Amino acid sequence: MNPFQRQFVTRRDVLGRAAHGFGSIALASLLDPPAWAAAKRINPLAAKQPHFAPKAKSVIFLFMVGAPSHIDTFDPKPALEKFDGQPLPPSYGTIVSQFTKGDTPLLKSPWKFNKYGQSGMEVSTLFPHIAQKVDDICFVRSFYTESTVHAPAMYQVNTGRILMGYPSMGSWITYGLGSESDNLPAYVVMPQPEGTPEGGTPCWGAGFLPAVYQGTVFRPGPNPIVNLKPESGVSPERQRRTLDFLQSMNEMDALDSDTELAARISSYELAFRMQSHAPEAVDLSKETDETRQLYGLDRKQTAEFGTRCLLARRLVERGVRFVQLYSGGGPVSVQWDAHKDLVANHEKMCGMTDQPVAALLTDLKRRGLLDTTLVIWGSEFGRLPMSQGGNGRDHNPHGFTMWFAGGGVNAGSAIGRTDELGLKGEGARYHMRDFHATILDLLGMDQNRLWFLHNGRNEKLTDFGGSVIREMIR
Repeated sequence: MNPFQRQFVTRRDVLGRAAHGFGSIALASLLDPPAWAAAKRINPLAAKQPHFAPKAKSVIFLFMVGAPSHIDTFDPKPALEKFDGQPLPPSYGTIVSQFTKGDTPLLKSPWKFNKYGQSGMEVSTLFPHIAQKVDDICFVRSFYTESTVHAPAMYQVNTGRILMGYPSMGSWITYGLGSESDNLPAYVVMPQPEGTPEGGTPCWGAGFLPAVYQGTVFRPGPNPIVNLKPESGVSPERQRRTLDFLQSMNEMDALDSDTELAARISSYELAFRMQSHAPEAVDLSKETDETRQLYGLDRKQTAEFGTRCLLARRLVERGVRFVQLYSGGGPVSVQWDAHKDLVANHEKMCGMTDQPVAALLTDLKRRGLLDTTLVIWGSEFGRLPMSQGGNGRDHNPHGFTMWFAGGGVNAGSAIGRTDELGLKGEGARYHMRDFHATILDLLGMDQNRLWFLHNGRNEKLTDFGGSVIREMIR
């Protein structure tokens, strides 16, 4: 039986416990309270052993909200130069996206691609900093999702399903592995300050898993965690006494199998410890000027996203298991959703993120953290090779690029491909089930052994199963 399934208490249970309890009061009074309390204080976020030897211990997921164009960033298509302005060949069939019907002309990339590093990987001039890191990166160019609409596609990338209500990948990972930090959340989410992505909080929700596994949102500013500071005039000693009293009352009344209550008790304990440790974790004042400049904190364009990237490094350094950063959210003007004026949109968003992302890879590597930290760069889909409105691109879920660094990936490589125009994946195409199965594998988890009994079904992140992308793993 799954340890997280709640056992409901009947009237018979209550009466039975009462009858047994009256006879055991004297014995219980002789026991040392911390002993029986400790037996019931199950920490659901305690570090757990993986199923097999992991290559990565933590994950930083850089999610580009609104969908960058893969054919303008990491998947060069010289054929678009040749066929620019022409209609899509009939052999491709009818391609219907959210706002276009496949009858608009092809649009070549406004940017050039160059080869970089010893691997010779091609990257657009949009990313001059990330281009210098290609020998640390594995590009996968044939992912696909199943919706042309942002929110369902975001749910599929984050939870494996196109409907809301399922646990996010970060929740599954913390459910399976717990946290290496006793004083910080296991799963941290940092949205764009302007607003959340279209998919909203279900993108980092726990779904039917216990709520303790949902993402903890860090907000911008000096106090990223809401309600962390105690009320004025309340000393730590007073808080400790209050917490101990509440826990003793809860533990006397709780069934041994009531892990939901145990999880709530654990969350109170974590919140108390965070009051002492979280301020240090998010305090960037101790970072050197060189590090701050590396992330672009000295430039208005890169300061905000650079701050979040630097925080991500500090969090995984302190044992946080899963960190997700969103680039884009709220108004369309600060998303990658380039339905019009592709050039202005992508140059703005790349300008905000290129230097900080490259800095994150540099900083992790020089601190010896990249080998155990899996960095993911991706989105909900790509964009079409046809134009929208003459200078934009509509959504393309049929084939797009994500890339990975660190954490045991086959660096300096490109896996999978799209057709010559960048419309659809060819050969080996990778679904989000494959995406999730591969990430779990890198973390030492077997997708078929990570399950949760829900409504009579053993639910998994990969549903009925994905294929691990072995070419990705070194």
